[in-house]
Amino acid sequence: MAEAPGAPEECPGTGSAQAGKAAACQGCPNQGLCVAGAAGPDPAEAAELRARLRAVRHTVLVLSGKGGVGKSTFSALLAHGLAADETKQVALLDIDICGPSIPKIMGLEGEQVHQSGSGWSPVYVEENLGVMSAGFLLSSPDDAVIWRGPKKNGLIKQFLRDVDWGEVDYLIVDTPPGTSDEHLSIVQYLSAAHIDGAVIITTPQEVSLQDVRKEINFCRKVKLPIIGVVENMSGFVCPKCKNESQIFPPTTGGAEKMCQNLSVSLLGKVPLDPQIGKSCDRGQSFLAEAPESPATLSYRNIIQKIHEYCEHHHLQEEKIM
Repeated sequence: MAEAPGAPEECPGTGSAQAGKAAACQGCPNQGLCVAGAAGPDPAEAAELRARLRAVRHTVLVLSGKGGVGKSTFSALLAHGLAADETKQVALLDIDICGPSIPKIMGLEGEQVHQSGSGWSPVYVEENLGVMSAGFLLSSPDDAVIWRGPKKNGLIKQFLRDVDWGEVDYLIVDTPPGTSDEHLSIVQYLSAAHIDGAVIITTPQEVSLQDVRKEINFCRKVKLPIIGVVENMSGFVCPKCKNESQIFPPTTGGAEKMCQNLSVSLLGKVPLDPQIGKSCDRGQSFLAEAPESPATLSYRNIIQKIHEYCEHHHLQEEKIM
């Protein structure tokens, strides 16, 4: 979209004092949302969201600049990995309204949302792992969701306000690619409670990294802490000859170089494994199906780092309080 005359080099965005007020904001469909975000949520709405999310201990957003980099797969495996500790209650919220792949990946295709006196009930994979997705509201997995921004934003708010998550140790939020309506909404609504931070998913090639830089700038603009970056599809080890190939060559140094340049943590690199795609198609946990795979070992190491970050973040918050 062409910039309006006199527009700043970058959109002011939610979190900026000029959000929704700059000359370039006139006529933007997100103007109302940015103004609301700059001012903070409506007090009554914020109180409602705070009450519902009070029992959520940690919230992690999973972001990507580009589609097809394995973000939903990572969200699902992060949820499975954290839920492996049976003492932890884990919730996975899919706010990719137009491309809700989480029901398929979690083996929940065809499930529907049920309502009780306390709100919508999540669909459970295990006793300690609940899932909510727009996919559960569709009559068929092939149905297209053709919605404008305000309707998407309304559903995201409903997911946070009306779903009876109960006591949750980790709320994992799988977001669509990019930095638009859904991202502004989830950050704004969760500001009424708290967010531990974001995990950003990329692949090694520059065409993916250039969008991840935008994602990092978005996080900094809206004051969303960055837990770190995960590089998916980072090489392929042949199961027969054991030789490693770079399917997506890191022509500009990959995620490692980008993280050094932007002072962001690299949580780890996950190699390609054909079993990952097969497990997702079957709705099974790759971590359980291929426990000895180098990719599983990498995932587990990354999940442990995220767990440690969240625990440290929680301790820091308690000290401030």
